[in-house]
Amino acid sequence: MMCTRIASAAYPGARAFVTPQSIRRLATATAPPVASAAHNHKVVVVGGGSAGLAIVHQLLRTGRFSQDDLAVVDPAEWHHYQPGWTLVGGGLKKKEDLRQPLKSLIDPKLKFYNDGVRAFSPEDNLVTLSNGDKLGYEQLVVAPGISINYANIKGLPEALADPDSLVSSIYGYETCDKVFNTVQKLQKGTAIFTQPAGVVKCAGAPQKAMWLALDHWKRAGRYLPSDPSSPIKIAFATGLPTMFGVPKYSAKLEELRQERGVEGLFQHDLVAVVDGNKAVFAHGADKQQVTREFDLLHAVPKMGPHAFVKDSPLANEAGFVDVDDGTTQSRKYANVWSAGDASSLPTSKTAAAITAQAPVLVRNLLRTMDGQALEPESIYDGYTSCPLVTEYGKVLLAEFKYGGVPQETFNRWFGIDQVEPRRAFYHLKKDFLPWVYQNYMVKGTWAGPKGWKR
Repeated sequence: MMCTRIASAAYPGARAFVTPQSIRRLATATAPPVASAAHNHKVVVVGGGSAGLAIVHQLLRTGRFSQDDLAVVDPAEWHHYQPGWTLVGGGLKKKEDLRQPLKSLIDPKLKFYNDGVRAFSPEDNLVTLSNGDKLGYEQLVVAPGISINYANIKGLPEALADPDSLVSSIYGYETCDKVFNTVQKLQKGTAIFTQPAGVVKCAGAPQKAMWLALDHWKRAGRYLPSDPSSPIKIAFATGLPTMFGVPKYSAKLEELRQERGVEGLFQHDLVAVVDGNKAVFAHGADKQQVTREFDLLHAVPKMGPHAFVKDSPLANEAGFVDVDDGTTQSRKYANVWSAGDASSLPTSKTAAAITAQAPVLVRNLLRTMDGQALEPESIYDGYTSCPLVTEYGKVLLAEFKYGGVPQETFNRWFGIDQVEPRRAFYHLKKDFLPWVYQNYMVKGTWAGPKGWKR
């Protein structure tokens, strides 16, 4: 979640995402892979995360590709169910249960390059791997996610690495289980939960950690909402001007914040952790530095595009793969596509968004391979979702599309207003979604609100 486009939840100013002209312009014939490549494939998918696995397996399930026609490139050993790290931070899951060896998730019919990317050469239809090998492609899908940049907040890496500090973060495998440990340890004092300005995975996650901690302390008698004598005081420091980017859900979350006595530090962007107990924020448009002491700090690091994407010809000015908002096709190269966190798609960066993006990308890519024009109905409308845990046992299920327009599945089916936190949504978040992700989404057979795919 892009510099000029803060993917906090919505983009009210997002441009029109598709036109008939853009479809005709982008649906052009593609050049064959160059002969100098060490290995040639029909489709190369960069990234073995949520987007990459969903897309490559959906392509494979079409039955149009033979052994090694499709290739996956990713240097990781493990594939993580990152939405579950919030639950780890609340003491509800074990992080070890939320990861699987990446190789085990990749179908044997796919060629797996367990390596990173050094460079893209789209004019020559080449990907250069970190080891120097070159891959030729007919179509390229770029979905490597985004980079977590802890060092962009001064002192944060050291504070997270200190086992005795009460500084933690749900945004990494090594630190997500430290969150609940710090919550349990805090008996009294000030707890600050942060959210950065700019790009962030799942814009609701920073406050999910806060709401679970608040409920834990409340049940333990250590947090007394709106009571000056409360042993623990809580502040939410966000680089944004509101609690959430979609007005409907932001209003409810602001109501909860006030009811529960949480101090709101808006337009406070964490820039440094000093002396182990001081948080330094850049405040407001003039970035004036404000320092607040804390006894517990849940910090959300800065995030941004990977350097090999940002420095490539594929990127826009913000460093993300520059694609059409509706078709997911590159604005520069007709045989290049992107979805997920690495893309310029102006919506929140969530696994739920990928369930809607992947089928659109796959349909449009296949039509382009066949030399056909893209279909106006094969358009991504910006759908994304954030199951926002507001306490143990309740979730506010935010679902919306481009422009911050609510697009609520259960409201449409059953007339249930999803702005109200509900127990059923909690079990959706805690139990159903991890199960469906690990068993179906990464295998290309889950399309979110549209259900299972063949």
